[in-house]
Amino acid sequence: MPEYEKAVRPEDITRLFVERSNAGDAAGVAALYEEDAVMAFPPGELTVGREAIRALWEKVLAAAPRFEPEPPLPTLVSGDIALTSTPPKDGAGARAQVVRRQPDGSWLRLLDQPEFTPPAR
Repeated sequence: MPEYEKAVRPEDITRLFVERSNAGDAAGVAALYEEDAVMAFPPGELTVGREAIRALWEKVLAAAPRFEPEPPLPTLVSGDIALTSTPPKDGAGARAQVVRRQPDGSWLRLLDQPEFTPPAR
């Protein structure tokens, strides 16, 4: 795997995700995840493991979608675990990720809920 910029802070992962997705770099997106990470995508399914996440993003990025940065909500940190989240620009639901500090001090996603909507009332 090529050397990629590492997330020095948990919030860096969102920026790196946007940059790598917009560059069509599925391997770079997958490098933001731990080896056994779990992603709740596509909706209603789970994608488990960095390799499966890379394969998923290859399919998604083949359509050349454009991602816009979303300002993060405050990050919650407890030791080597953090919760990051962003409200989508369209106002529909939210995005949340659990990230973990790596031995080198960088951060990677462990759990990713890229989209969920509020419960029906």
